[in-house]
Amino acid sequence: MLYPEYQNIFTQVQVQGNPEWGMETETARQERGTWARFSVLVGWLGNAQLGPVYLGWTGIVSILTGILALNIIGLNMLAQVDWSIPEFIRQLFWLALEPPSPEYGLRFPPLYDGGWYIIASFFLLVSVMSWWARTYLLAMEHKMGKHVFWAFGSAIWLFLVLGLFRPILMGSWSEAVPYGIFPHLDWTTAFSIRYGNLYYNPFHALSIVFLYGSVLLFAMHGATILAVTRYGGDRELEQIVDRGTASERAALFWRWTMGFNATMEGIHRWAWWFAVLTPITGGIGILLTGTVVDNWFIWAQEHRFAPMYDGSYGYEAYGSYDAFIGKGE
Repeated sequence: MLYPEYQNIFTQVQVQGNPEWGMETETARQERGTWARFSVLVGWLGNAQLGPVYLGWTGIVSILTGILALNIIGLNMLAQVDWSIPEFIRQLFWLALEPPSPEYGLRFPPLYDGGWYIIASFFLLVSVMSWWARTYLLAMEHKMGKHVFWAFGSAIWLFLVLGLFRPILMGSWSEAVPYGIFPHLDWTTAFSIRYGNLYYNPFHALSIVFLYGSVLLFAMHGATILAVTRYGGDRELEQIVDRGTASERAALFWRWTMGFNATMEGIHRWAWWFAVLTPITGGIGILLTGTVVDNWFIWAQEHRFAPMYDGSYGYEAYGSYDAFIGKGE
């Protein structure tokens, strides 16, 4: 007879008791509020406790400016469908707030031709940077390392390259990415075609390596910890400073599987670096596109890792178009 495991991916133990309020300070109650609840649904995804929330001045600035940016984008999209809510919902995936036209360069354009885009971008920038500052200040208060701050900063690097650094280097706000779902994807496709296929950009290739690599590492690590949770593997800090049977079993499994294993601490460094290097290398590749390299396919041919065509393909190899389609010799 098969018995269900005490705790696995389907049967998670959720501890509920007095809410955890964090470190006590003189102003903790005023700063963090007094609201805290438990949710079984949220407990399936992470810690079951909701609250308390501490925003501070950076959090308040971030939320207010973020709401302003989203409202500007949303109202511009709504105006494009004649203020029709049903049409807004129906066309939402295709609607966009576009950057200014090329003729304005880096000047501030009229509101109807990209001005709203610049204003929304400004508020979005303030929102993101305020939240980034918040991660640093909270880490300082809790005497934590700054790993979250730098990880968030790597994503912000790519965000700034796309919407600020590269447009400035190219001399036009028109180079920025439109706000919208499908228009954003269309911009990516057009960008790749315009510059000779982004797949020949070596930094794009590195970014994909780190993207797939981080996915694999996180999957391997998550699976390993779940597999040894019955032996206390989820208490990773204890396993780092006082290696126990969970760590030993996980290490033995990976040694037998691929010849070596990361430590309970080392796997997090591997995963952190792989994830952080994904947007860093991607941002470098985008920043070089159009500023240093105009055509990545030609660049790849010159550096001998893209094929060199001599014209002997298609109908040219047959001598004539009629011969190619079978109508002549």
